[in-house]
Amino acid sequence: MISRRDFLQATVAASAIYGASGIGNWAKLAAQQALTQDQLLEFDTFGNVTLMHVTDIHGQLKPIYFREPEINLGVGAVNGLPPHVTGEDFLKMFDIKPGTPEAYALTYVDFVSLAKSYGRMGGLDRVATVLNAIRADRPDALLLDGGDTWHGSYTCLKTEAQDMVNVMNALKPDAMTSHWEFTLGIDRVNEIVEGLDFPFLGANIFDAEWDEPAYEPYQMFERGGAKIAVIGQAFPYMPIANPGWMFPGLSFGVREERMYEVVQEVRDAGADLVVVLSHNGFDVDRKMAGQVPGIDVILTGHTHDALPEPVLVGNTLLIASGSNGKFVTRLDLDVQNGQMMGFRHKLIPIFSDVIEPDADVATLIDEQRAPYKAELEEVLGTTDTLLYRRGNFNGTWDDLICNALIEEREADIALSPGFRWAPSLLPGDPITREDLFNATSMSYPAAYRSEMTGETLNVIMEDVADNLFNPDPYYQQGGDMVRVGGMGYHIDVSKPQGSRITNMTLLKTGEPIDPARSYVVSGWASVNEDTEGPAIWDVVESYIKRMGTVHVDPNKSVKVTGP
Repeated sequence: MISRRDFLQATVAASAIYGASGIGNWAKLAAQQALTQDQLLEFDTFGNVTLMHVTDIHGQLKPIYFREPEINLGVGAVNGLPPHVTGEDFLKMFDIKPGTPEAYALTYVDFVSLAKSYGRMGGLDRVATVLNAIRADRPDALLLDGGDTWHGSYTCLKTEAQDMVNVMNALKPDAMTSHWEFTLGIDRVNEIVEGLDFPFLGANIFDAEWDEPAYEPYQMFERGGAKIAVIGQAFPYMPIANPGWMFPGLSFGVREERMYEVVQEVRDAGADLVVVLSHNGFDVDRKMAGQVPGIDVILTGHTHDALPEPVLVGNTLLIASGSNGKFVTRLDLDVQNGQMMGFRHKLIPIFSDVIEPDADVATLIDEQRAPYKAELEEVLGTTDTLLYRRGNFNGTWDDLICNALIEEREADIALSPGFRWAPSLLPGDPITREDLFNATSMSYPAAYRSEMTGETLNVIMEDVADNLFNPDPYYQQGGDMVRVGGMGYHIDVSKPQGSRITNMTLLKTGEPIDPARSYVVSGWASVNEDTEGPAIWDVVESYIKRMGTVHVDPNKSVKVTGP
C-alpha cells in the first residue's frame, strides 16, 4: 500500500512534470508575447480546501521592479537545495527557459532587458483581482498574510502603517503574522491589532514578565468540511535583528517545543489540517518541519524566496511566495479523515500590465497616497546603474547608500544593513523620493558617525557572518551580509565563526585594516536607542542631488569562497 509520504512525493513530481505548479505554460505564452489574465489565473480546482498566501509586501501598494538574488548561499546540509539556487542553475533545476516571463519573475538573469519587455510586477489592486478570481472559484478560500506588511514605504512611514492596514483590510485576510510590524512600536502595534477584523497570530510571542502568550497562537477555521488550524509563527529574533526597546516586555524565539505543544493542542481539538503561517525564514522552517511532527503546510516568509514548486520535508509542504506583492500562492488541498491526501499548487505571477486592477482597491490605494503625491513624485536625480537590493552580498542600492555615507559624513568606512526589502530601479530611471524611501524607510533611521578599531570591525563582520552562515538554521538570526563601503574583505562561508573574515583592506589606500587603529565609520539602522545622526534618507538625498546622475561601479571588493 502506498504511504501518505509517497503519495505526496508523487504529487510534487507530477507538479513538475505536468505543470500543476503553474509554471508549465509560461514559456509558450512568452514566446507568443501573449500573456493574458485568464491564462495566469487558470487553475484546475482540486480537493476541498484552498489556501492563498502573500508575504513580505513591505508597504508596496503600487507595481514595482524587483530583481531576485544573484547569490543565495546555503551552508551545511542545505547547500545546493532550494532556495539556495539562483540564476542559470535555478532555470535548469525548474526546467525554465531563459527569456520567458517566469525566468524574469524568478531570477536575475537578463533582468534589465526582460524588465523592459514584461514590465513591473505587483500592485495590491492587481493582487485583489487575483484573490477575487480565486474566491469566485472557491468562495471559502483562506487568505493568509505572512507579515512584513506594515513597513517599507514613504506613505507607510508617514501614516504609521495606516495606509497598509486600510488596503489590506480591503483584501480581507483571514489571519496574519509579523516581523517589521513591531518596529512601529508596541503601542501602535496593539492599537492596530485591536481594530483588525482578523487575528494577529504569534504562538512564539510571550509576555517576558509573566511568561505567557502575548497574542493569539492560532485560529481554527471550518472550510470544505475540514477543520483547519492556522498557527502563527512571528519572526523569532526580534530583539537581535531589530530594536528591543521598541517592543519592551515581549519575548520571541523559535520555541520549537512550544510549536510541538500547539500542534498537539490543535490536533487534540480536532484539526484535520495544520498550517503554520510563518516568518521564520526558509531554512528555519525546513528544520522545524523535520523536527515537529503533525504540521501539514508551512507558509514560509522572511527570506523573500519565490519557489515555483513546494518543497516536501517528511509529510510537510513548504510554500515560498516571494515578496513585494510579486506573487500570490494558490494551494488546493484534498483533506480527508484528518489527513492531507494531495494538493495542487500555483505560484501566480502578478504581471501588472496583464492583470486588470480591481477598481475599488485601486481607488483606495490612490486615496492613501493622495496627501503625499507631490513628495512621492519629486525627482531627486537619475540612475545610470541598475539599483537593486537582494542577495547575500553587495546590492547596488546599498553600495549607493555606502557611497553617500562616506561622502556626506566624511567617513573612511560605511556599513549598511543586509536588508532584503527595496524595489529595483532600471538604468535611466529617475530616482524619486518614493524610490529613496522604498530603500530606507524605517522608524530608526539615524545615520551615526563614530570611530571603531580594526579589531571591532572584524568582530562586527564575524558576528553578522555567523548570523547568516551558521550551519544550524536556528542560529541564523539576521538578514543578508552587512554591506560595506570603503573596505574590502574575503569571506569563507564554510569556516567556523571567528575565522570567516580575512584580508580586510582600506580601499582608499590599499592598506590592510590595522586591528589597533581607529577608523571613522558611518552607518545606519543601529538597534541602540540613543543613536544620533541625520536620517539616512536625508544623507542619501543630499548625495543624489549633488551627483545629479548616480553611477555605481561593480563591487569587486568582496571575495567569497565556500561552501
